[in-house]
Parts: sequence; structure tokens; C-alpha cells
Amino acid sequence: MCGIVAYIGKKEAYPILIKGLHRLEYRGYDSAGVALLNEGKLTVYKCKGKVSELEKFTEGKSKAGTIAIGHTRWATHGVPNDVNAHPHYSESKNMVIIHNGIIENYASIKAQLVKSGHTFLSDTDTEVLIHLIENIQLVENVKLGDAVRLALNQVIGAYAIAIMSKTNPDELIVAKKGSPLVIGIGVDEYFVASDATPIVEYTKNVVYLEDEEIAFIPRKGELKIKTIKNRQKTPYIQELEIQLEAIEKGGFPHFMLKEIYEQPRSIKDSMRGRLSASKGAVKLGGIAEYEQKFLNAKRIIFIACGTSWHAGLVGEYLFEDLTRIPVEVEYASEFRYRNPIIYEDDVVIAISQSGETADTLAAIELAKSKGATIIGICNVVGSSIARATHAGSYTHAGPEIGVASTKAFTAQVTVLTLMALHIANLKGTIPSSRFQQLVSEIEAIPEKVEKVLATNDQIKYIAGIYKNATNALYLGRGFTFPVALEGALKLKEISYIHAEGYPAAEMKHGPIALIDEEMPVFVIATKGASYEKVVSNIQEVKARKGKIIAIVTEGDEQVKEMADYTIEIPETDEILVPLVSAIPLQLLSYHIAVMRGCNIDQPRNLAKSVTVE
Repeated sequence: MCGIVAYIGKKEAYPILIKGLHRLEYRGYDSAGVALLNEGKLTVYKCKGKVSELEKFTEGKSKAGTIAIGHTRWATHGVPNDVNAHPHYSESKNMVIIHNGIIENYASIKAQLVKSGHTFLSDTDTEVLIHLIENIQLVENVKLGDAVRLALNQVIGAYAIAIMSKTNPDELIVAKKGSPLVIGIGVDEYFVASDATPIVEYTKNVVYLEDEEIAFIPRKGELKIKTIKNRQKTPYIQELEIQLEAIEKGGFPHFMLKEIYEQPRSIKDSMRGRLSASKGAVKLGGIAEYEQKFLNAKRIIFIACGTSWHAGLVGEYLFEDLTRIPVEVEYASEFRYRNPIIYEDDVVIAISQSGETADTLAAIELAKSKGATIIGICNVVGSSIARATHAGSYTHAGPEIGVASTKAFTAQVTVLTLMALHIANLKGTIPSSRFQQLVSEIEAIPEKVEKVLATNDQIKYIAGIYKNATNALYLGRGFTFPVALEGALKLKEISYIHAEGYPAAEMKHGPIALIDEEMPVFVIATKGASYEKVVSNIQEVKARKGKIIAIVTEGDEQVKEMADYTIEIPETDEILVPLVSAIPLQLLSYHIAVMRGCNIDQPRNLAKSVTVE
């Protein structure tokens, strides 16, 4: 959840760290800090607030140093304040650490260290780890690298760490388990970060650390990697695929709006090389070796969190409708703790934008231990989930910086649609004519999304009317029920308005009690099998003076007469409606949040990659 950045080389480190921290700020923005080592002097600057506050705090202060570590925090242990901000000193103040993750057994370790005379300044688990490392180094009389390795064998939990020491002025030591860490390799310089965004400006060559690996990064010479069991590893160098312009705002006021407008392209990129309407073909090379597992599967289980879970719900409708395979959709955080029944012929599909979601990774390991086949759908190449699964498909949506997911959702749904279509075609569970029709329909989706984006001014006007609402309901049926959930989540995430998504028919089993003339009700009322039923649900809301904002199929007059406001979307096959109907709900949430003065890209208390449990 926190952002890590570090540098060792010939350049002044501070400007590199600050720029990197800004790019990682979507991972955490409760506090920020840097540590610089220069001519034997170790200096730490840190404060509560965003990276911009750290910049103000360091104005006029010495920031010299060509080896440094930096951190932007999303608080777990200890409230967000100056003291709990990273980096943290060891007892002697000869070394410092930054950390992403949670050390679960920190309390027992801390108690032992207190007995040994250690004094702690913060409430964090991170400070305990650097004290432990120094204690082991002194007691065991070992080198710093060995002390780090021995300490990591004692801790329980997740970590990505970077350590710097006055006694090792020409070396950074980093390690990871359960939290991401990537090392960029330049010419006589190295960069370290939680993801590639701070690195891409300087080098395309990177090494992704694996779990329980420690990297020794020298000022001069070659990178060395060992496991915490002291086994030497050969660094595997990969080339970054992302471009620098993909992580810039490109003239948009917020990353979220840029990413909403990128969806015609990101959906198309998710199809590229996988779909050909002219040939009437769908092919997903990433799962080719596991097609027989799908054909023999008695059950598919989706595991995911947040927006990815909503994509999984759409996937449930898609796979059951098209492939006739029973599907369950599980919150990864619940799945991993409830002793689930998993069979060897189950196919488990893990969905994650970042590919680093801690609960989803743990759920994957549980399902693997039971012999299930694990398929991954994620956006970040080389991520932990991509490496942990047997096979899978990247969404190719490009970097998503805004914390509230938009283009990742539609990219995930696109890949799930292609996957379901492909398996259904192999199984023969849909007629060839229906398959060909859907292949043509999905290829037309980017153009339809473009048309919806053209209604932005109308959506902005509607947002202005309901920007002061305190509660909202979102209703959908069938394929659009998960879209209702996603629409409500977007409003909650960035505008802080309480909102709930429901199947439209379930409204009268409780939520209808909330409806009055102040309650906006957003209804996805597109043409489809449940259209007449949704119309009846709208009438129930109107009878109780609720305000209806309906997303309707282009040219629909029936709902238009009943609703307070309508937003038209192009006519779309029912199973593909989620890809088009999600767009106006994203724009509504965005504009409402802007009008309320909320922080769009970094909503309070949230972080982009949830790498802690």
C-alpha cells in the first residue's frame, strides 16, 4: 500500500526520489519521507501529509547525496503523523529503513528488544524490523546483509524493504515478500521502486524481485540476489513495456478523467490480437495450454477484491450464459479464511488490476495447494499474480494511476467476455451464428464508448443537480446488476456520498424504505430480457417520490417519460451492456466529486494497490 523509491549512483538522489514519490503517491499519501547519505552523514526528512508537504519541509535544507531512499505512506500500524512516517532509524541511528507491508509478529519482537534496552520512537512495525536487524548484526557479529537475511527469517508477514547504512555507504539492500519491488538497472546507477512508474524515465531494464529474495545493490559493480535461505540467484532482466507519456496527465485535470477517456483505446488494446470479426475468431494465447481444463471444469471460481470483484460478477453472468459452466464469485479476503471446498477440476480465475493484491495472492496459493488450475487476469506485466498463476491474460489497459478504477474495470470485462466466448465456442454451447454475432458486436464496443463519452456535458449537468445528495441507490438487473454495484462504489470512493447498489427487484425487500423526494436513484434500464421488470421497478420508485436518473438505450421513450433525467447509450447486445453502461456512471461520480471539492485521484483513506491484508 505504501510507495518505495530508492537510488544509488552518480546523480544527486533527492530530485529523483521526489519525482518518484509523486508518481507513487497513489499508493499512499498519509505521510512521506526521505533519507540521504552523504559523506558519512545520514539525514532523514519526513512529515505528515502529501509529498508536496515534504518538499516544503525540505526547502532550504541540505539535500546532497547520491544514495537515498524515499517513502510515501498508507498507514497500517500507527496513526499518520511525523513520527510514524518513514524512514525509520535503528537504535544507533546508523541505519534507516523504509517498508511496505505488515510485520505480524512485531509486538513479540518489540517486547524482547525493549528488554534488551532498545527505545522506540514510533508506533510502527517497521521501526521494530530495523532495530531487530541492527541487534542481530551486533549480537551475531555479522555483516549487514547477513543480519538482514537472519532477521527476515524471524519475521512473519509481508514486506518490501530498502535499507541504507552509514557503515555500508556504497550499497543499498532491498528485499521483498508479498509486496512488490522492482529494480531498474541504468549505466553505473540503480533505481528501486514499488512499481515501474518512477523508473521508466531512466531505464527500460528491470529486475522484479521474487518473494523471499534479497538484492544487494552496489554503487559500482553488478547486482547480486540471494534468498533468505542464503541461496544465490541469477538476476532475470526484463524490458519495461510502459511509456513515459502513459503515466502523465496529458492535459487532463485528473488522471481519473484521462483514464475514463482512454477507454475506447484500452478496450481495443484488450482485444488486440485476440479478436477478428472478419475471420469470426477469438483466440487467447495465454490460456491455450489450459483450454482442456476449462472444457473439463465442473466449476469456475472467480476470486477478486473491490472493482475486480464486480468484474468477476459480470464474468459469472458471461460464463454461465455462454459456457454453461457453474460459477462462483468470491471475495478473496473471505475465500482464503473460510476453509473453502476446492476440487482439482476447478478452474480458479484471479482478477486484479495491479497483480499485487495481498488477499488475492493468498487465495491463489490456497487454491493451488488444493490442485486447482489458476488463471490470472491482471494489468501489470511481471506482477506477483502473473507469476503465481498457471496461465492467464493481461488486460493491456496501460498504467492506471487514479485510485478509483475505471479503464481497468472495462478491460477486465473485455477479457472475460473474450474468454467466455472462446470457451463457449470450443464447447459448442452457443450456436455458430450467435458466436459470430457477438464477435462483431464486441468489436464495435470502442466506437460505442466514444459516443457515450460525447454525452459528457449532459452528464456534468446532471451531476450538478445531485452533487449535494447524502445517499444514493443504484439499480440494475441481470448483466447490469454488477454495473450498479460498481457505479455505487465509484460514488462512495471519490465523492464520499453513501451509495448502495442493488438488483432492482430486491429494492422492495428493504431499500425502498429509504426512498423519498431527496433520494437520487440511478437505474440502468437498457433494452433486454428484464426491461419490462425494470420499468416496473422505476414506477415503484416514482410512486414514493424518488428521483430517477436512468441509463437507457438510444431512442427509448417509455423510460424517458418516467425518469427525471435520462442518459442514452447506443443499442448494445445485452451481455455487452456492462462495457457501455459503466461509462456514464464513472463520469457522474467524477463530476460530482469535482463539484464537491474532493481529491479525485487520491481519495481519503484509499490506496491503489492493496498489498496488505
